[in-house]
Amino acid sequence: MSGVIAKSVHSKTPYTKEAKVFVRDLALEYRWHNYWLQHDSPDMPILWIDAHALIPLLYFLKQEISRPFAMLYDLSAIDERLRTNRGRGKERQPASDFTLVYQLLSFTRNLFISIKVALPESNLSVPSITGVWKNANWYEREAWDLFGIDFTGHPNLQRILMPTTWKGHPLRKDHHARATEVDPYTLSEEKERREQEALLFCPEDWGMARASEDSEFMFLNLGPNHPSVHGVFRVALQLDGEQIVDAVPDIGYHHRGAEKMAERQAWHTYVPYTDRIDYLGGVMNNLPYLLALEQLAGIQIPPRAQVIRVMLCELFRISSHLVFFGTFAQDIGQMSPVFYMFIDREKLFGVIEAITGGRMHPAWFRIGGVAQDLPEGWDKMLREFLDYMPARLRDYDGMVIKNKLVQKRTRGIGVYDTAEALEWGVTGPGLRATGLAWDLRKKRPYSGYDQYEFDIPSYDGGDCFDRCRVRVDEMWQSLRIIRQCLENMPPGPYKSDHPLTTPPRKGRTMQDIETLIQHFVNNSWGPVMPAGEVCFPIEATKGLNSYQIVSDGGTASYRTRIRAPSFPHLQMIPLMSRGLLIADLIAIIASIDFVMADVDR
Repeated sequence: MSGVIAKSVHSKTPYTKEAKVFVRDLALEYRWHNYWLQHDSPDMPILWIDAHALIPLLYFLKQEISRPFAMLYDLSAIDERLRTNRGRGKERQPASDFTLVYQLLSFTRNLFISIKVALPESNLSVPSITGVWKNANWYEREAWDLFGIDFTGHPNLQRILMPTTWKGHPLRKDHHARATEVDPYTLSEEKERREQEALLFCPEDWGMARASEDSEFMFLNLGPNHPSVHGVFRVALQLDGEQIVDAVPDIGYHHRGAEKMAERQAWHTYVPYTDRIDYLGGVMNNLPYLLALEQLAGIQIPPRAQVIRVMLCELFRISSHLVFFGTFAQDIGQMSPVFYMFIDREKLFGVIEAITGGRMHPAWFRIGGVAQDLPEGWDKMLREFLDYMPARLRDYDGMVIKNKLVQKRTRGIGVYDTAEALEWGVTGPGLRATGLAWDLRKKRPYSGYDQYEFDIPSYDGGDCFDRCRVRVDEMWQSLRIIRQCLENMPPGPYKSDHPLTTPPRKGRTMQDIETLIQHFVNNSWGPVMPAGEVCFPIEATKGLNSYQIVSDGGTASYRTRIRAPSFPHLQMIPLMSRGLLIADLIAIIASIDFVMADVDR
C-alpha cells in the first residue's frame, strides 16, 4: 500500500469537517506506518492498513492520538471474492479476498472511522485485538464463526451464533442461502448422538473451574427458556452457595441469518426484515437501513416525510421503554406496574395502527419517505395520547422509581463506570446512566433532529436503578418531541420524487408510460443502487444501531452488516454480576434492556 499522503486532504475531498480534522491529525501524528485512504465515505473516513500494522495503529488511535477513539464500535468482515465494483484508477481499493472492518468511535471528536485489513484467501489470519478492547472478544468469535477468519491470540475462539456442530461459515459467498440449495435434512442415529454429545455441559470448556481450595462449585443453567432472561438466552452460572463466581452468557439460539437474507432480497423487500431485529423498536429499525440507502443514492427526503419519521420513531421509543419499565419492575418482584404499562402501550399502538395499519411490525418506512400520508384525524388521536400520558408517568414515578424496595434491590447493583462502558461498547441509556450525556440525535443529528427541543437525560450511578431512570426520563423527552411534530407538521409530499424511491409515488403512473415503467420495475425487481458502501448509525431504543451496506451496483445488497446495540451489552454480564447473588443477576439482566433478536440477528 502507498504511504501517508497528507495532500489527500484537499478542497475536493467530500469529508465532513470532523473527518477532515481527523485525517489531518493522522497525517501529522501517525508517521511510522503506511495506510491507504478510501475517499468515498464523507462522514466516516476509511483507512486500509496492512495486517502487521493493525495492533500498533489501534493502540495509537485509542491511547496516543489527541482526542482518541475510546470505543471499538463494531468489527465485521466482507467476502470480496464475487465483488466487481471496487473503484477505478487511483481510487481502486486494495486487492482483497476477505476484508476485515474495524469501526471505531471517538466521543471527543464526535467521529466514526473504519480501519480495513485486506486478507488473501490463503491466509485468513490476523492478530486478536482483545488486548486492545475487551469487547472485541465476541466480535472476533462472530467473524470466525460466520467467515472463518482466524484471530491469533484470542482466548476462546469458538462458534458463538451457530451450533458447534455446524459445517462451514454461513456469510461466505460459497455457503448456501436457502435450504433448497442443499440436500434435504436427515437425522441419522449417529448424527443425533453427536448432536446430543455436543450439548453436554463441560465447565472447563466455558473457562470455569470445578472447585477452589476450600469448596466445590455448583453449576446452574439460567435459560435458555426462562422468563427472566427475556428471550432464548442462556447464562451458565458458577455458584458458591448463592454467590455468583462466574456468569457466562451463551447466545445464538435466536439467530436467523438476517445479514445473509439481505443478500437475496431486493433493496425494498428487505425493509420488513429490519422490523424483526429489535422487535420492540418497530419502524425505528427501518430508519438506519433506509438512511444508509438514501445516502448511497443521494436521495433527499421531503420535510414532511422527515417529521413523520421522527414522530413514529419516538412513539416506538416510548412503546419500547414501557415494555422495559414494566418488565423491569416485574423481574424484581413488583407485579402490578406491568399491567398498567401494557394498557398504555395498547393505547399507543392504537395511534400507530391508525397511521400505519400495523402495530408492532408495521414496516412502514420506505426508500425516499414513508408508505403513505397521514390519515384524516391522526392529529386528534395523537393529541389525546399526549394529554393522557404525563399523568400516567407521574403515577409510575411514585409506584416504581420512589419505591424504597425497588431502590434497595437496584441501587449499587450491576455497577460500571464510563470508562468501562466505552471499553465494552455500551451505548444508549446504559452509557448515559454512567454520567456521559451523549446522544446521537444531538451530537450527529439526522432526520432533522437538530430542529427539536429536547434534553439528554443522564445519571452518574452506573447501576440498575440509574439505567431505569434514564429510560423513564427519555419517555418524557419523546413526548416533547412528538408534540413538536404534531404542532409543526409541514405540508408537502410524504415521499421523494427521486427515481430510486421505492415504491415511487403513483401520481402520474396512469398518465405517461415512463412513470408507469419506473413504478413497475421498482416494485418488481427493485431499484439499482449505485456501487459503493455506506454506514449510517442512529440513536435507537437500546443504543446505537447502524447498517453498513456494500452495493455492487445491483438490485440487492452485496453485504449488509447490522450493528445492533444489544450484542456488546450482554458481554458485560460477567463483569457486572461477579460476587453478587442470583437475585441481583435477574435485576441486572432486566436493566440491560435487550431483546435476543437484536443480539443474534
